Amino acid sequence: MSKKLLEIDKLTVSFETDEGIFKAVDDVSFHVKNNEIVGLVGESGCGKSVTALSILRLIPSPAGRIEKGRIIFGGKDLLKLDIREMKAIRGNAVSMIFQEPAAALSPLHKIGQQMIEGLMLHKNISKKTAWNIAEGWLKKVSIPDAGERMFSYPYQLSGGMQQRVIIAMALMLAPDLVIADEPTTALDVTTQAQVFELIKELRQSHTSILLITHDMGVIWEMCDRAVVMYASRIAEEGNINDIFSKPAHPYTKGLLKSVPRLSTDAERLTPIHGYVPSPFNYPSGCYFRNRCPQAFDRCKKEKPQLVDLGNGHKAACFLAEKNKKLCIPTLEHGNEKKS
Repeated sequence: MSKKLLEIDKLTVSFETDEGIFKAVDDVSFHVKNNEIVGLVGESGCGKSVTALSILRLIPSPAGRIEKGRIIFGGKDLLKLDIREMKAIRGNAVSMIFQEPAAALSPLHKIGQQMIEGLMLHKNISKKTAWNIAEGWLKKVSIPDAGERMFSYPYQLSGGMQQRVIIAMALMLAPDLVIADEPTTALDVTTQAQVFELIKELRQSHTSILLITHDMGVIWEMCDRAVVMYASRIAEEGNINDIFSKPAHPYTKGLLKSVPRLSTDAERLTPIHGYVPSPFNYPSGCYFRNRCPQAFDRCKKEKPQLVDLGNGHKAACFLAEKNKKLCIPTLEHGNEKKS
């Protein structure tokens, strides 16, 4: 059995705004094992990116605050480390592919300078060696004229090229854990496929991936396990076969029904009606009940907790608690992902 590389335990993160205080992440717990790709999936505003930023302690302060919880990485609680110790981990043992490349890159420094900084900080190598490594990684992420682009400023690159630079910076140190926050949003389909292949190749060096996305198709293609988030909390988690063949939470079922299929007998896409509620106005009981076609009286009064359905499959739904056999398959029997 693989050892847990990252373990998030009862993480709660709040933000103070002019409208008041709200919880962006509420009592979230999950883990990532060695050499594993875990998908964190859900609609925008459910707390995925805040969870990721919390791991590296990049929550903007003083507005944001980690109220409670533990983030165990390599046997250490990252929330208890000092700034010097965290700097040694960021970009080296744990790296992150940010969702907004323009905000992650310094507009005042050339691409080459920004790339070799991390290499020289964490590795005992010369500037020339660092430069060659960085240039090689720009080629790997399909940036044309990589040698020339090393001398470019971020504003001289397109959004897609900026994103590729961020991906190269995150992968070139071969970290133990890569947090990828919507890593291919600004990329064309061909480059997306190339980037995903690069991410898969990292597993050969025993790198683990926390992949954040709203795309269930990406989850199926890339991940070993999935954690489904909704309105700051975990709705369901489990291995990919369980999540896709027998989802136990109505929200997960809704996400799967929204995935396009190419088969001739594919059903019409069924959207999830309504919107993710405002964190200032979550409904009582289950946060999903106002959008759930199967909600009943108990859903209004109590907040469901994760129920263990076996084999690491869990769901925060009273239907799953009442009868585990209510999990309705969405794929034909035998149509499972091959490991």
